[in-house]
Amino acid sequence: MKQTIIQVDAFTDQPFQGNPAAVCVLEEPADEAWMQNVAQEMNLSETAFVIKGKDGFNLRWFTPTTEVPLCGHATLATAHALWSEGHLAKEKSAQFNTLSGLLIANFVSSDQGDWIELDFPANLSTETAAPPDLITALGVPLKVVQKNSLGYLVEVDSAQIVRDLKPNFSLLKTLAIPDVVVTSLAEQNTDYDFVSRFFAPGLGIDEDPVTGAAHCCLAPYWRSKLGKDRFLAQQVSARGGVIKVNYDGGSRVLLQGQALTILRGEIL
Repeated sequence: MKQTIIQVDAFTDQPFQGNPAAVCVLEEPADEAWMQNVAQEMNLSETAFVIKGKDGFNLRWFTPTTEVPLCGHATLATAHALWSEGHLAKEKSAQFNTLSGLLIANFVSSDQGDWIELDFPANLSTETAAPPDLITALGVPLKVVQKNSLGYLVEVDSAQIVRDLKPNFSLLKTLAIPDVVVTSLAEQNTDYDFVSRFFAPGLGIDEDPVTGAAHCCLAPYWRSKLGKDRFLAQQVSARGGVIKVNYDGGSRVLLQGQALTILRGEIL
């Protein structure tokens, strides 16, 4: 059976920026090994597989090496694919049953353009001692080190440090927790509140260009530091991306991003 697959750039309104994800809208359940092989073939940070269920859609995400429990940009890409490819009317919410529970996406149109809002679980972090190899692998002084279910969350002294980071990925892979979000306040002459990068060698991705799941950790962290609920965040990877973040201190985080389709093809 031929399978249509599209590639979407997420958390951007410009082609070849943001975070690319592949999306397969399945007509029938697929074998897990086949999905992993497709993800390896696409060789993107995530490939999403979605199928209509009894109540909404069932959604799974695979990196080139493993299945992951939560992926923001591929969920954004999947919602975009469902609406843009005619599988779901834009006035209807996209409801996804996932390994992280029910996730909801809504299409939001405003004078600032069309955005997709994701309703995700918040991911709280706790203070921890920095392993010496983490400091060595990042190669910069660490202002704060916390950990959560995604990995380490590290604050450094400036946005320029975040932008200039060149981690030792071989060393990061040897850590008990090999994945790390690095963040700082944004430069004062920008509209952004904070910047970040996400390094995930433990997931088979040295650096993820723009990461929704990381902002489920960053939202509680920066709310506690800045005392505000709404943020404009920039992930400063080489491709870059923009995320609107809304977190009121509860169990959920609202993330908004934009997306556009880059290519469409068939798996033969």
